[in-house]
Amino acid sequence: MTPQEPLSLRDGPRDECGVFGVYAPESDVARLTYFALYALQHRGQESAGIATSQDGHIVALRELGLVSQVFDEPKLQALGGSMAIGHVRYSTTGSSAWENSQPIHRSDRRELALAHNGNLTGALELHLELRERGVRFSSTSDSEIIAALLSMHEAEAIEDAVEDVLPRLEGAFSTVVLTQDSVVAFRDPAGLRPLAIGQLGDRYCVASESCAFDIIGARMLREVEPGELVSIGERGLEVRQVVKGARRAFCVFEHIYFARPDSKLEGRLTQVSRRRMGEILWRESPVGADLVIAVPDSGNPAAVGFSTASGIPKDDGLIKNRYVARTFIQPGQELRKHGLRMKFNPLPEIIGGKRIVVVDDSIVRGNTTRQIVRMLRDAGAAEVHMRISAPPIRHPCHYGIDMSTHEEMIAHGRSVEEVADELGCDSLAYLSIEGLYQAIGLPRESHCDACFTGDYPLERTEEAAGGKFALENADSAMALPRA
Repeated sequence: MTPQEPLSLRDGPRDECGVFGVYAPESDVARLTYFALYALQHRGQESAGIATSQDGHIVALRELGLVSQVFDEPKLQALGGSMAIGHVRYSTTGSSAWENSQPIHRSDRRELALAHNGNLTGALELHLELRERGVRFSSTSDSEIIAALLSMHEAEAIEDAVEDVLPRLEGAFSTVVLTQDSVVAFRDPAGLRPLAIGQLGDRYCVASESCAFDIIGARMLREVEPGELVSIGERGLEVRQVVKGARRAFCVFEHIYFARPDSKLEGRLTQVSRRRMGEILWRESPVGADLVIAVPDSGNPAAVGFSTASGIPKDDGLIKNRYVARTFIQPGQELRKHGLRMKFNPLPEIIGGKRIVVVDDSIVRGNTTRQIVRMLRDAGAAEVHMRISAPPIRHPCHYGIDMSTHEEMIAHGRSVEEVADELGCDSLAYLSIEGLYQAIGLPRESHCDACFTGDYPLERTEEAAGGKFALENADSAMALPRA
């Protein structure tokens, strides 16, 4: 682990990115963007950035760190203008270096700033094509590929450029772009990653999740349609349907884990969906127990649902330190044996002598879950039964979530009983695919659940996706100078 990498004790899927854009000449757009990003902080904690357009020029400020660490009062006051975009990042393509933070600022044929949530599965091909045309890149993020294609485009209007470029892109991309006179946002034809439109007075904004609208007093209008282009500026809100008829494939894991509990996805409040997951999990996999506890915070809603449906009381058996995820200080040899206690501390007075049901949203590698089981037994739990409010994760995501490789996934190639033996728990059960879609009340045909099933909705996904550091490896192989 390098000094730049934070200590991570999360075993589940890593967060992705969050984007925001606003046109509001009467408002302090940098401050609005700051608070919107603050609400979206859960989607990425590696870096944060804001770009504004003022007097025909774009100014971008981005740094590694949390939103509250990157921005202060003088920096926000320096970001004037009538419109802005913002980004919080967890790297899914490219390293955590400053160069890969966003918004990306380019000035080829036109000046623009761009922020992107997702992954381009065809990034290597496009990157090679642009490099052969003499295009220089300052990052190893696939987001700069989109920025370069739009910045170099010969169309006079950015909307026309997007309409030409969008069909060439493969993969997941919920994207906001800032030019000198408008903010445009667009979503991939499958709608893999979320993006919504909000109204702020008589002005408009866009964001990855509706919780960003709540914090600034905006009202959610609707979600951006898959393959749709949205433009906000002096003329108000304008939309174009660029790609029609593609197979919808919204990421079902947004419902399970990524979105904030107070966000609405596909017309459903996430908190309600997660409680239903817990209720259905009990009906599918009941167990005799004295107490239900959650792995906080991600397991909380499902644990409430499990407790309500079963009649088994719920209590807080694990207390979470919410600040450890951002420490850059390594614990040292004498503290390393305590490991997970930096993040979770069990309460023997609550769980001692009891048969415990532990509810969490997912298991990927299993390392954290294994340590939690051990800690609960050391704290006196008589039995430990794991209940997971999602199906087993057996396949990597190529669409904007960092989910490890097949080999690292504890459920890949193992039965549920074998996973339970690996974790050291008395029993283990996952929510079924059918139960998951019953909980969210939506059809499987319009979602992506490839991490559970291996059924990737986009063509050429596995052969086109080159891994998190594909562009860095391509740069090294080509040994070409980079700007």
